[in-house]
Amino acid sequence: MANRYALRMDHPDSWTVFDVFTGQPAESDHKIMVGINAGEADEMVSRLNDQDAKRREEADR
Repeated sequence: MANRYALRMDHPDSWTVFDVFTGQPAESDHKIMVGINAGEADEMVSRLNDQDAKRREEADR
């Protein structure tokens, strides 16, 4: 299964978490995931991809 979310470097130490299907920045808790540090961005990508995989598995049932 393809991951839906990935990272894009905006500037050194500034990252955007984006939806690879739409190209748009991801949103979590009403915050757009732009201009965040690498550690937070990595965690967010993992969390969003885990949530998306779970949602897709449940939809396939």
